[in-house]
Amino acid sequence: MDQKIINLYDDYTHTPLTRSEFIRRLVLLTGSFTAAMSVLPMIEVNAAGMKITGDEDLFTERISYTGQPGAMQAYVARPKAVKKYPAVTIIHENRGLNAHIEDVVRRAAKEGFLAIAPNALSAIGAVPANEDEARQKFQELKAEDNLQNFIHVFDYLATRTDYNGNAGCVGFCWGGAMSNNLAVKVPALKAAVAFYGRQPAAEDVSKIKAAVQLHYGALDERVNAGIPAYEEALKKNNIKYELYMYEGANHAFHNDTAPARYNEAAAKLAWQRTIDFFKKYVK
Repeated sequence: MDQKIINLYDDYTHTPLTRSEFIRRLVLLTGSFTAAMSVLPMIEVNAAGMKITGDEDLFTERISYTGQPGAMQAYVARPKAVKKYPAVTIIHENRGLNAHIEDVVRRAAKEGFLAIAPNALSAIGAVPANEDEARQKFQELKAEDNLQNFIHVFDYLATRTDYNGNAGCVGFCWGGAMSNNLAVKVPALKAAVAFYGRQPAAEDVSKIKAAVQLHYGALDERVNAGIPAYEEALKKNNIKYELYMYEGANHAFHNDTAPARYNEAAAKLAWQRTIDFFKKYVK
């Protein structure tokens, strides 16, 4: 697919671009309204064809914990055996907790982790199924409240009898930026993994105690612009880190509900590297 079309969709999902303006620009790129409508299903997120990770050998539940201004809701999965597990917080994109992220939670649980995915929008009482509406609701989140709501997931984990006290996090896009921020803000964090997420301020990197793993798509110019300063700060502060660049991959290459941007080879390799990283640092 024309990279200009993918870049346009990236602009639409990450900047205040109305749907009508997005469609207008898409028509210009494709040449006609009919062509634009035929391309649309290939670039928009659609969970209908997603391969579902089963939960037959897992314990799953939906929980809530204290948040600001309202309660945070989250999806939890772990192996069925009753014992203590290391925890991994899965942080969604700027669409809230959806079927794709819940599937990632089950994937992590099948690797032996207590996996939990909070829904940022639940704290403001907004859980729209429509992803355009969900993206709009993200503009209503107060940054400090939102950050604290994700920091508090670790306080919640400490109350569970199936948690062994060791935790990591992994986030995608908006969640990748949050994962980087949690590395800065949560000293007890063992490992933080960010998929194509914006980087923290270079002056904050010295606060990181966790091991950091970073995954980027080579075609994702918007996010990749922040890599040099982040990597320099990681080196300067002797932070354990791994950085991977996936050639030919776009932003959101791990999301298998985004047909045009999903890169199966890169996604599988990045996920295996993520699991190996957690098994090394979060035990």
